[in-house]
Amino acid sequence: MKPPLARLAGGFLALALLAAAPRAHAAPDAIWVDGVVLTLDAARPRARALALEGARIAAVGSSQEMRALAGPDTRVVELGGRCVVPGFVDAHSHVSLGAGIRRMADLTAPPIGAVGNVEAAVAALRSHAAGLPADAWVVGFGYDDTLLAEGRHLDRADLDRVATDRPVLAIHVSGHLYAANGAALALAGIDRDTPDPPGGVIRRDPVSGEPDGVLEEMAAALPLLSAMPQPTRAERVDDLAAVALEYAARGVTTAQDGATGLASLADLVATLDAGRFPIRVVVLPVGDAVAPATRGELDTGGIDAARLHVGPVKLIADGSIQGFTGYLREPYHTPFRGDAGYRGYPTLTRERLIEQVGRVHASGLQLAIHGNGDAAIDDILEAFERALELRPSGDLRGIVIHAQMTRDDQLERMARLGVTPSFFALHTYYWGDRHRELFIGPERARRISPARSALDRGVRFSLHTDAPVVPMDVLRLMHAAANRRTSGGELLGPEQRIAPLDALRAVTLDAAWQYRLDGDRGSIEPGKLADLVVLSASPLDRPGAIDGIRVLETVVGGRSVYRAP
Repeated sequence: MKPPLARLAGGFLALALLAAAPRAHAAPDAIWVDGVVLTLDAARPRARALALEGARIAAVGSSQEMRALAGPDTRVVELGGRCVVPGFVDAHSHVSLGAGIRRMADLTAPPIGAVGNVEAAVAALRSHAAGLPADAWVVGFGYDDTLLAEGRHLDRADLDRVATDRPVLAIHVSGHLYAANGAALALAGIDRDTPDPPGGVIRRDPVSGEPDGVLEEMAAALPLLSAMPQPTRAERVDDLAAVALEYAARGVTTAQDGATGLASLADLVATLDAGRFPIRVVVLPVGDAVAPATRGELDTGGIDAARLHVGPVKLIADGSIQGFTGYLREPYHTPFRGDAGYRGYPTLTRERLIEQVGRVHASGLQLAIHGNGDAAIDDILEAFERALELRPSGDLRGIVIHAQMTRDDQLERMARLGVTPSFFALHTYYWGDRHRELFIGPERARRISPARSALDRGVRFSLHTDAPVVPMDVLRLMHAAANRRTSGGELLGPEQRIAPLDALRAVTLDAAWQYRLDGDRGSIEPGKLADLVVLSASPLDRPGAIDGIRVLETVVGGRSVYRAP
């Protein structure tokens, strides 16, 4: 039996815990006990149990403390030593694109897919075409020229072998390059006389001058993509619902649609309204959604802001390093098309980027800007600095998405400006070998996604997958940041490894903080949303095998949305 003073102290503690709950007069709906709870709350980093009341966390503490709060109707969940962490906050991906590619041919190469040469890509497109109406477009996603045996892009001639009487389109795994057949180019009005648009390139046959079918960046592909027919609204809702379930199975409780126009916003609203999107989502306005966003006039269909959050306006400063369209300060390691001085190019000139950033910042909205190469990051930081000169902000939280080649001097400038990077750390796994050998060479490759350097300079950051560029797999993402092993098994820049706890923060609390959502998610604290993930083991105990940990259950607002079989 406890001594009287201990019993009295325990009673006061229970009362204090109840006081922190949203409804202090009632016993919690559920208590979870006998687990390993990694809270990400600096005041109490670890616990053994927690209590839930409605959609919120009521209390956190020991199993004994939580059992003391239980009433006759409280549900008791025995964790049996399993690990509970905050729900994963997707710092950057594309749920709408993930939905869109569900109706496309899979052209991905190992270790994701099985397409390892041009013939396999053509065969996959032909097989896909056989299941479509005779006049339907044939579209595939995910080919990677550097992983095809031939070491080149699919081109017009390859895709004409699939069909000549209807459009055929193959989208590069980066999402920054597109290959089209003759029928698709003709439909889009792209021929030898079509000039390269600003921020894009129409690749051409060096002898005939005719387009060879490869289009660099959205600016060049826009006439083609605008003409591409879309599935019905019902089909798009089905696809978004399926992607949301895939994310939930990976522990994601807040997803992101990293480039949201008005049409994709309407699809998301319809899916949420139908009750078919069981997780939360952050949308980043682009294109035709930017102007209404700056006026506060985006139509979110009355969806609760906790479920659908309008995040920063998205801009794009350059392309993809693995597509040779990323904008670098120094030339690529392997001369592109024989040009030893080639550095890629910006999708927006510095002057245009400064103008756009200044206009959005003046409206009071946050910005998230895609930047892979260090020259593009220079432009982004200059644009943020100019915007702050005109409209100072004590809490900018300007986000650099990918931030792949960030230099130390740029991290120091970020710290001064209040800019925060989101690192696509899975580059080290999926492209690390080719970054080292082909794209940027050994020294620069060691520094891709420099999370350790950011930590050392007090720069807060997140980690992301950029799905569907690579699969949504948060535990593999954490593993990549903590271990920096390439798919070929090589260690790439060990000095940039971070501790598993830092990786966990970067996919929970710090990701929520970037989008100004840390007040209600990202950590396990009384009053915050009960967005939780149950794992088969603690990532802190298995630093070299985080990618082997399983998601056992995902809970959003106190409701289970996924349980492992």
